[in-house]
Amino acid sequence: MEKLVRGIKEFQSTFAKQEKELFERLSKGQQPEVLFITCSDSRIATDLITQSKPGDIFVVRNAGNIVPAHRAANGGEGASIEFAVAALGVKHIILCGHTQCGAMKGLLQLDQLQDLPAVASWLMHADATRRIVRENYAHLEGEALLKATIEENVLVQLENLKTHPAVASRLVNGTLHLHAWVYKIETGQVFTFDSEEGQYVLLSEVSKGLEPAARQLEVNI
Repeated sequence: MEKLVRGIKEFQSTFAKQEKELFERLSKGQQPEVLFITCSDSRIATDLITQSKPGDIFVVRNAGNIVPAHRAANGGEGASIEFAVAALGVKHIILCGHTQCGAMKGLLQLDQLQDLPAVASWLMHADATRRIVRENYAHLEGEALLKATIEENVLVQLENLKTHPAVASRLVNGTLHLHAWVYKIETGQVFTFDSEEGQYVLLSEVSKGLEPAARQLEVNI
């Protein structure tokens, strides 16, 4: 706690003073262009990774960067997504998983979560991920299996995201774009799913940056 208190004092004496105009503007409202959905893991610092300032991104975090399908849960994810899309008018939604994800490790070993019933129940929203991995990656084990699980889960959760009415509507009219990212804790690198390549590629090497890059993300109704 002492470290946090010192940090607050330093923030108030340096950044807050230097960015006085920014904070005055933010006090009148927010206009983020991006909804960033990621894991609660303490090693994921969204502002640091994206080098963004207050007001730039609207963030939703939970264990495993999971998005329950519409009406599949009563948590705050659905409300936050609806508010970001319908009220704030974000233009991009980034769903970002990360390496060494404890939630995904748990998903692969549900039988070991007897003492964490709430966690086990929450991970049921990633059951499609577990089935995809079980039926398509049986030849993998260890770190390779975990990597595949993390990457597939991001794509599965994006499919769940599309079941939310506000998201589906904006996808159809072309005012919203979805992106699948994986953050590599070990190196600080970010990878994005390239639909043309059918695999994750280093984001810094993608010339179009925030161009939609995920499997079957564009919907046709």
